[in-house]
Amino acid sequence: MYSPPPDPDTESRMRAHHASAARALDVRTEPGSEFWGWAGRTLGAPALTVDGQPAWLRLVSAPEDKASGKLWDGALHAQHAFGDLDGHRPALLAVHDAFDDATAYRAELSVRVDEPALSDDPILQHDLHLPESWWVDLTGALEKVAAVDTDRVAVRQQYMDRAIPQFLGIPAPAVTRWTTAHADVHWANLTGSPLWLLDWEGWGQAPEGFDAATLYAYTLLQPDTAARVRAAFPVLGSPAGLAAETAVCAQLLQTVNRGDNLILADQLRTWSDELRHLLRQR
Repeated sequence: MYSPPPDPDTESRMRAHHASAARALDVRTEPGSEFWGWAGRTLGAPALTVDGQPAWLRLVSAPEDKASGKLWDGALHAQHAFGDLDGHRPALLAVHDAFDDATAYRAELSVRVDEPALSDDPILQHDLHLPESWWVDLTGALEKVAAVDTDRVAVRQQYMDRAIPQFLGIPAPAVTRWTTAHADVHWANLTGSPLWLLDWEGWGQAPEGFDAATLYAYTLLQPDTAARVRAAFPVLGSPAGLAAETAVCAQLLQTVNRGDNLILADQLRTWSDELRHLLRQR
């Protein structure tokens, strides 16, 4: 969760449109509980429907000419593709769109998840001791995601061809299989018991094992849990999974290069060395 945006105009504008969306969708938000996204782009709050059902109202904003495409429609497309994913994805209940002064606003009303995320940060800061049943639920849910056909793209071959040589110093390995991925599986997007997978903006096609590689990357500070991730997803380390691992490693090294995720820098460089060694042995 981020702080309110530093620009007071953005803060008041988002609050006003969030309140307007609540009226349009006939829900009552709970005062004093708001959750901001990065730079004030999103604003979420718990809500109640007219029949008393707990819900979550999230508002996202974008310039009107950019209010389309993968991220804008991710939650809506995910609802059509996955539903509630056998109880592991918060179902989308309603959508409301509005436009004001060249800015588009989309309000998404979803089933509320009261279970807290396993981490406040995508990067795991302490080892977790999760039951075997949790890992079974996670691998099963991601297998169902992977089996869904979609024309949405989460990772492009052109990106891999450019970024992997730049950040790992090796040619991009061939992708032997593309599957559907959530594409943002980290510890702030996962809950404990019951398991929920949150934030479905960016899902789409990616190299096989991409979700497993992403979770592993965000676990690098905790070797025991990182080893448990690799045990749960045997695709990691396999010839098929190396394309996903190099893609994720390049993505995060790129963020380090931009000044983000600096706490992972040493671990990512060690991982990149390991991946280079494995690929040169092939």
